[in-house]
Amino acid sequence: AILGLSGGIDSAVVAALAAEALGAQNVMGLLMPSCYSTEHSVQDALALAENIGMPHETIAIKAIYEQYLEALHPLFKDQPFNVAEENLQARTRGMLVMAMSNKYGYIPLNTSNKSEAAVGYGTLYGDTVGALSIIGDLYKSEVYDLARYINRQREIIPLNTIMKAPSAELRLEQKDSDSLPPYDVLDAILYRMIEEGQSREEIINAGFDEDEVYKVYNLVVKSEFKRYQSCPTLRLSTRPMRTGRTMPLTNKYGC
Repeated sequence: AILGLSGGIDSAVVAALAAEALGAQNVMGLLMPSCYSTEHSVQDALALAENIGMPHETIAIKAIYEQYLEALHPLFKDQPFNVAEENLQARTRGMLVMAMSNKYGYIPLNTSNKSEAAVGYGTLYGDTVGALSIIGDLYKSEVYDLARYINRQREIIPLNTIMKAPSAELRLEQKDSDSLPPYDVLDAILYRMIEEGQSREEIINAGFDEDEVYKVYNLVVKSEFKRYQSCPTLRLSTRPMRTGRTMPLTNKYGC
């Protein structure tokens, strides 16, 4: 198997699970730092690979990313930096993982979690690439719980990976909380919405902020087209995305 190692919690948990299932020697980690990757994330990814004992390689994507920007500059002109430049990095990483998969016959493992899949917080053809989603039916808060369980006897996942604020690191000082409610709040809303089938009004009446509930609901609806293109997911709940529930595609696409 192969997966991208970012230094974040999701790829760390997937790598640890894959190594346990397949043997560490059979799981390749690919580090792909960009100009926005922090030094501590790179070190966390290296420490994880060493703790697991898995083979790993590094391909810095800064030069590739800059070539994309140079090629697109006549079209982008002087428009401000936005999600287009952010997603170029994620799609570059997805392309490299798939190239290694094609060349060596690795199974590419997707590292998205259920919270991200639900609200579309992942780049189509970037974060979403893979042949199998390992944690796609685990909410982000459950991924953290699983990480702590993996570390119950010794430190496999670096503590800094568990303690630091989650970030996609696609722009300077980016945090997930810039775009989403805190994961404990987000997951509580999503659980009621997905697992329990509660309406927006029921969730609001349970004490959740009205604006946040409507924001989350709109993100879930708008992101269905991404889930239609997602890889198979290990089923861990009664209501996995896609196979456990069906939603119509919306025309409000947001790539």
